[in-house]
Amino acid sequence: MASSDIARHLLYQSRLERPSSSPAEEVPDEMFLKRGDCSRSLSLSGKVGFDSLPDQLVNKSTSQGFCFNILCIGETGIGKSTLMDTLFNTRFENYEESHFESEVRLRAQTYGLQESNVNLKLTIVSTVGFGDQMNKDDSYKPVVDYIDAQFEAYLQEELKIKRSLYNYHDTRIHACLYFISPTGHSLKSLDLVTMKALDSKVNIIPIIAKADTVSKNELHKFKIKIMSELVSNGVQIYQFPTDDESVSKMNATMNGILPFAVVGSIDEVKIGNKMVKARQYPWGIVQVENENHCDFVKLREMLVCVNMEDLREQTHARHYELYRQCKLEEMGFRDNDPENKPVSLQETYEAKRQEFLNELQRREDEMRQMFVQRVKEKELELKEAERELQNKFEQLKSIHHEEKRKLDDKKKILEDEINAFSKRKSATELLQAQAFATPASINVKKDKDRKNSGFL
Repeated sequence: MASSDIARHLLYQSRLERPSSSPAEEVPDEMFLKRGDCSRSLSLSGKVGFDSLPDQLVNKSTSQGFCFNILCIGETGIGKSTLMDTLFNTRFENYEESHFESEVRLRAQTYGLQESNVNLKLTIVSTVGFGDQMNKDDSYKPVVDYIDAQFEAYLQEELKIKRSLYNYHDTRIHACLYFISPTGHSLKSLDLVTMKALDSKVNIIPIIAKADTVSKNELHKFKIKIMSELVSNGVQIYQFPTDDESVSKMNATMNGILPFAVVGSIDEVKIGNKMVKARQYPWGIVQVENENHCDFVKLREMLVCVNMEDLREQTHARHYELYRQCKLEEMGFRDNDPENKPVSLQETYEAKRQEFLNELQRREDEMRQMFVQRVKEKELELKEAERELQNKFEQLKSIHHEEKRKLDDKKKILEDEINAFSKRKSATELLQAQAFATPASINVKKDKDRKNSGFL
């Protein structure tokens, strides 16, 4: 069993606890009927020993230790780190922060603290660069995402087949200290938007930081103004529980003091004969633990000494359960069917599995039909393209034949012209040969006639 569960059982047992020395009395049956139990109550004839169960739970819880996670939201330089140092009376690791962050980041640091024989694993998550951007519309989203991520991590651990919740480091935010700038006027729009986005996810405790910069009258009016704006905008802040009679009066009084106006300092100043934590100014000294100066002591009492376990319980029983319910409903799980009858997890799983298989089959059929349809469309496109190519081929073929016929006709004409030219050329050459041959024969005849005449 986790230490948080043990502590919850311990708180429940302590409220029902009776003195162990008193004799065993018979519990009225009506009490069991109210709890939905069909068992009968019986009286004991002697001591059994299960009245030591609260002590066993205390010892086991003490040996295991506890965890507590605080989220500090506020502008850079508003005093988040200083207040944490003052609240737990130690010096945590602090880093210099710049006002020029491009986006909001969250820095988580975990420390192991021990007081008497109680071990506490404390995680402090601080916003870096919150409210420093020109566009502040999305400044709250990283905070919401971080809180949801811690819920999701715990849910995934719960849903595992082999769980290890016994030694699981629970990082869910138990308390959110929202630091309000001491303007003395009203809340900024960023403050209202952020707290409205977080009120269903975390226990918000608004505090006015650096309260020593505002006078008492202005501080009183500022508190009234803040609570009025929170109520008018529907922002639900954490209310200290009043169902436990031992602390109901104190918590009811503290609910009327919210938001706490605090001052933080780890420096000690000597006042009289003792050293006290204070902030020293030229005009005087502001004591951190003086309730006339600020509400730091009230914050520490409410946050650490009185209501730390209730904050842990509210985180698990309210905020985490709401997140878990929404996530399981998104996955399709329900407690009741449409006829308002209880449904087991196995039935829901089988129904979702069958629904998933049907949806898978439907999509497979759709994809198959779509594939067949696209194949047919592609075949038609290919046939149409083939037809177009065939027509184009026939057209080109006819053009080719026509051009070939024309070339053949031109070739025949050219050949005829060549033949005619050859004939004319031959005739011309013959005539030229004859023309050259006629004068030579005349000269030979004349020579013969001359010779013949000479002999005579």
